Amino acid sequence: MAQEITVGIKKLIDEANAEIETLTVEQAIALHGRDDVTIVDLRDPREMEREGHIPGTFHCPRGMLEFWIDPASPYAKPQFQEDKKFVFFCAGGLRSALAAHTAHKMGLKPVAHIEGGYGAWKKAGGPTEAWVPRARKGG
Repeated sequence: MAQEITVGIKKLIDEANAEIETLTVEQAIALHGRDDVTIVDLRDPREMEREGHIPGTFHCPRGMLEFWIDPASPYAKPQFQEDKKFVFFCAGGLRSALAAHTAHKMGLKPVAHIEGGYGAWKKAGGPTEAWVPRARKGG
């Protein structure tokens, strides 16, 4: 018997967008480089290697978001404990809407996401550069 999905991705994204701030790419570019803003790249490292990244952003793979935000988690990252505005982005703006919504529900604030994601950022001429992975330890 097939699964019956009762809440689809469109509804989840619509709910997220109704509760969180969505920035235009122009608004996001204007925030880039500010000391009171952390721009969070949720994309997979393979996407970053292929497409590049926004300089000065904090990379948090989407699958680790909740663990890195929660200060009680053994994986908590100090970047998420700072008193800043957190602006999330992914490739096209869907994962980032869900991530910003989750972060908001966890108590992180203020949060927003970039409409159109990295693709819109590049198209608008926002700063980008090649991504170089950090060296692996012990090998």
